Amino acid sequence: MFLIARKIIFIIMLLMFSLHAEVFEGYTLFTPITLFQTGAITHLMNTNEEIIHTWSHERGPASMPYLLPDSSIIYPYRVEFPTMESGGVGGGVQKLTWDGTIIWDYVFSDDIYQHHHDVEPLPSGNILIIVWENKSAEDAYAMGRQVIENALNQMWSTAILELEPESGEIVWEWHLWDHLIQDIDAELPNYGVISEHPELFDINCGVVGTTAGEPGGATGDWIHINAVDYNPDLDQIVISSRRQEEIFIIDHSTTTAASASHTGGNSGKGGDLLYRWGNPQNYDRGTSADKILGIPHSVNWIPSGYPGAGHLILFNNIHDEPFAAVLEIITPIDTFNDYILPEDEPYEPESWEWIYMDGFMAPLQGGAFRLPNGNTLITLAVEAEIFEVDMDGNKLWTYIYGENLGDNYAISRSQKYSMDYLEPTTVGDINSDGVLNVLDIVSLVNIILFGETDPLGDVNLDGDINVLDVVILVNIILAP
Repeated sequence: MFLIARKIIFIIMLLMFSLHAEVFEGYTLFTPITLFQTGAITHLMNTNEEIIHTWSHERGPASMPYLLPDSSIIYPYRVEFPTMESGGVGGGVQKLTWDGTIIWDYVFSDDIYQHHHDVEPLPSGNILIIVWENKSAEDAYAMGRQVIENALNQMWSTAILELEPESGEIVWEWHLWDHLIQDIDAELPNYGVISEHPELFDINCGVVGTTAGEPGGATGDWIHINAVDYNPDLDQIVISSRRQEEIFIIDHSTTTAASASHTGGNSGKGGDLLYRWGNPQNYDRGTSADKILGIPHSVNWIPSGYPGAGHLILFNNIHDEPFAAVLEIITPIDTFNDYILPEDEPYEPESWEWIYMDGFMAPLQGGAFRLPNGNTLITLAVEAEIFEVDMDGNKLWTYIYGENLGDNYAISRSQKYSMDYLEPTTVGDINSDGVLNVLDIVSLVNIILFGETDPLGDVNLDGDINVLDVVILVNIILAP
């Protein structure tokens, strides 16, 4: 009987391996949201669609959470009474331990700034935060803006703030307002020829806000940045703009003073735009035929060591209308980390390096991230669907949240982390008390006996939790 049972287990494991042979094994982190809930729950799920851990939140997400190697998460959330409200509104950022304890909690929602959408954890432990920056119509007209028609009589520009969580201080900041151009009035600031200054943004480009609002009420939303990503090799930041249908790269190596100027930093260009792509009409170097991006989201660099490393990948919500696509592009960067701009022409590339299209539509949000084995994890927000495709476009794995829950859920974006992502010092600390002792052994034995899953219990990081993990944990605890 025992031999038969072993054979059955072996066959099941073999079948599971074959089903997921090409899928990247890891832990997927996501936070579903529905209009009928005030709070939310963040889920950490394995490839077998088993929820192995959850975090509960009193407020719903502004975008996606981030898992850190110490097993804590960074969670951007929606405050109850935002000072500026449009799609993706947030206002708060928290760090929570594995057991849900809030380590720190900051709110960016006042008369000047309102956090929205994304944040980005930095290697230093600091956090980049996207905010709307409220400018009055008078401020905008004084800078050369011609028309503001929203009922608020406001223009919400964009800024990126860098928070040092330990002190609560803003240690670096960048403001689009410092890098504008206009060709309307030579008597006003920043007058010039738009096409000669692609490093600056035309203050008259695009509509400012709406009267009806998103999702309700008037707004002053102008740029609508929805994602921020950091490249540690270049010390640069990339952001994607839904309303202007472009992506932008800026220098992070500057001081705050230099970021407000046109000199300084590794680039020597201060806080000016180092690169922009997707809609060259915005800087008068193209026509509608040159426009590629349509309300894009989720721009990010493919990390070093991954297939396509250094390229950009993004979710293009309107690619071949009404259908969406995921695009990978190669930026025209030289050996000096400068972005090549042809004379009188828009930034290259003229087309993408890789594309995934499969007849899906995405009116709101969405995400795409390259995985270490070359696959790409894609999220369709409105459908609450997460799936994985290979470089040939084969769909290898699909998960839909809330199919049987009765509510209409959405997932803005999700990310998958490798099996060995968590720090070794964290693995084995089942009760997350910061100490490895007999209590963790008891917890680990219970996990095995009851068939549960917990990434902290996979001490030898082989993808399975079994007696070998118990033996290794005992040896770690007994070691002098």
